[in-house]
Amino acid sequence: MTGKDVRRSFLMYINFWYPIARSSDVTAEKPLRVQLLMLPFVAFRDEDGQARVLADTCVHRGGSLSAGWVKHGCVVCPYHGWTFSGDGKCVRVPSLGDDSKLPARAKVDSYPVQERYGIVFAFLGDLPESERPPLYDIEEFGTGEWKSQLYVFELAAYYERSIENGLDPIHNEFVHPAQGAPMLSPERQREPVPVEDIPWGSKFYIPFGSKKDLNTALASDRTGERLGAAGSWHQGPNQLVTWIDLTATNSFHQYLFEAPVDEGHTRIFFVNMRNWLTEERHDQRIEEVTLKVVHEDIGVLEKLNPVRTPDTNTKEILVPSDYAVVRYREWLKKWDARGWRVDMKALREKLGDVAMAIPSPARRESGNWVLDTVPLLPGDAAEAVSKPVGKRA
Repeated sequence: MTGKDVRRSFLMYINFWYPIARSSDVTAEKPLRVQLLMLPFVAFRDEDGQARVLADTCVHRGGSLSAGWVKHGCVVCPYHGWTFSGDGKCVRVPSLGDDSKLPARAKVDSYPVQERYGIVFAFLGDLPESERPPLYDIEEFGTGEWKSQLYVFELAAYYERSIENGLDPIHNEFVHPAQGAPMLSPERQREPVPVEDIPWGSKFYIPFGSKKDLNTALASDRTGERLGAAGSWHQGPNQLVTWIDLTATNSFHQYLFEAPVDEGHTRIFFVNMRNWLTEERHDQRIEEVTLKVVHEDIGVLEKLNPVRTPDTNTKEILVPSDYAVVRYREWLKKWDARGWRVDMKALREKLGDVAMAIPSPARRESGNWVLDTVPLLPGDAAEAVSKPVGKRA
């Protein structure tokens, strides 16, 4: 099974929600620098305590806003004191005096923000609110029946490799042997993984045949009627969900929000939910089990060759159990067709010579910007219309 032979290479997309930082790391005292999609961003809080995310380049002489400070809810460039409010507009140029009219071009891109699950997210793109792909809704978060733990870790690997690892039901048996799976029977492995399309992604959720299939390190603590099912799905290119339902009342629901830093580094925000062993005394034990699995995956992902997904599916031998991975790659092509893919070759050629930013929604309302927008590959309008995003292909 090869799947569609399509151009892969280094894929990064605008017009999706990306995790910026833990909520606790974004403050009104000091701006925070974050690199994402190979570009710099600055995060801080305004006087109302609202998190703000801007392009991290002062349009005066290229100063790094994140190297400055926060004053009266605005970020101040450390080079010449130009001051930018949360909407990206410059509100003070000291050398011009406080009563002077400021240049209309004195503005930087400001991005829509949501703060959920202890994470600050930014929508890195210019779509109006009604057209934006959603941030994944963790329905059980904050309910009394579920306990959450948030982990943030750095992965020296390409984000697409990480997402595809989560969509792979076969690797558990080999990468996580101490956990005992969940794993598919040999007969099930020879069949295509049953994948269904969901809005902005695709999903599989399948039962497992025997008790040993779900023989985790916490097996002795399981309670409730046996269920034995698990699955994974993605929403957009960088949001991954894995449910492991051991019994009707014992589940782990895991949500990974991935931030592509550059071509070979990813920052992952991992929300681990559980509805059993919810007492605080179990937190460390659950953390040890969870992070052991995480580091087993990291040990494999950081040694993959090539680092990034091959240019075409013919450079790998894909089998029926890889169908969820193939379908994910087909979804990426849908966003290629919309013209949302960053032209990484052109971006690399310009970095260091031209200051660039992801286009923000404000660019649809006004022109006259100093920062160039990142180069995008042309989309395929016919493909986008014939296979609408969010619909079954």
